[in-house]
Amino acid sequence: MGFGIEEYKNKVRRYLRNKGYESQALRLKEVRSKSDLKDFVKFNIDLYDGDPYHVPLLINDEIAALTPGKNPALEFCDLVCYMVCRGDRVVGRIAGIINHRANEKWGQKRARFGYIDFIDDSKVVDMLFAAVEEWARKKGCDEIHGPLGFTDLDREGMLIEGFEQLGTVTASYNYPYYPEHMVRLGYQKDVDWQEYKIYVPKSVPERHRRVSDIVRKKYGVRVIHVDNKKELKELYGQALFDLINESYAHLYGVTELTDKQIQYYIDAYIPLVKTDLLSLVVVETTGELIGFGLALPSLSRALQKANGRLLPTGFIHLLSALNSDKADIIDLMLIGIHPKYQGKGVNALIFEDLIPSVNKYQVNYVESNPELEDNKSVQLQWNYFKKVHHKRRRCYVKQL
Repeated sequence: MGFGIEEYKNKVRRYLRNKGYESQALRLKEVRSKSDLKDFVKFNIDLYDGDPYHVPLLINDEIAALTPGKNPALEFCDLVCYMVCRGDRVVGRIAGIINHRANEKWGQKRARFGYIDFIDDSKVVDMLFAAVEEWARKKGCDEIHGPLGFTDLDREGMLIEGFEQLGTVTASYNYPYYPEHMVRLGYQKDVDWQEYKIYVPKSVPERHRRVSDIVRKKYGVRVIHVDNKKELKELYGQALFDLINESYAHLYGVTELTDKQIQYYIDAYIPLVKTDLLSLVVVETTGELIGFGLALPSLSRALQKANGRLLPTGFIHLLSALNSDKADIIDLMLIGIHPKYQGKGVNALIFEDLIPSVNKYQVNYVESNPELEDNKSVQLQWNYFKKVHHKRRRCYVKQL
């Protein structure tokens, strides 16, 4: 049994007070050095130390994502990072991002805020948002929204429901007091994402088999697997991300990935793929990739044990999670279907293929990960499964 939100908030406040976050004067600090950047990244881990639901990312990966020359998104995004310190202790952080390609595509003058973490102190929160809002105004922006990253493949949204649920590698976790401060500062809802626990049936539902048979015959498509990761990278690496560009182009805040970004993600993610959990839908006659579904054994517990570091033992926990033949939770990372095949039952082919593969891992449930609340085609596909809506996260917006 979990405990109530108020009890949880009080627990957090006691924890922060005991950590020494409630003394000395506050000061704003812009991140300018490698040392500053490391402190900026580590604050997320320090703030949630011991929390059973928070899933920390690897420190070096986070530093790389915020370093020009390492993250291709910084070729078209402006970035500023601020911290609020009390003495020599970080008590809050925020990043300001301007994705110029997104503003051009959507006809907006928006800045984004992201990498947002803070203790439950209105003075700290006010300093963080005042700094990033002023930065955005000087850059010519008339609105600011977030939490968002550089692209749609970064973590998005602030948790507003589901504080007693284990986080995932793809979605950030935050304490219950975060959204209270957003409302206090005049931020309003822009869009929500919903997340589900999907309980996978032991066998493929008859409806999925029937629809899959129709789709195969009508459109001449089939599901394939590529077991060799080198071949997967060479044959379908580019095609996978090209398909993401095409299938996700209409979604909130999305900008198509550049060639450099695609190569960046190919190098980062293909080595992690479990090929039995990657279903590729291709046209029989041409081999064209028109759909895919990608799942991954949950890395949440492994990342908690690693606590931001691969060494000395973090890599062991991650490899164990990736290579195990059992997984209590499996994360559904991405489903992409070419626009001309959307709404035609291709997702039934993907589920028909993934359900037996997922069951081999003896899972308890599958995490849907965030789905836009107005993306009805995605929401409807879960109607044929037992599901629990267990998390909601929000992107806020404010006029500057």
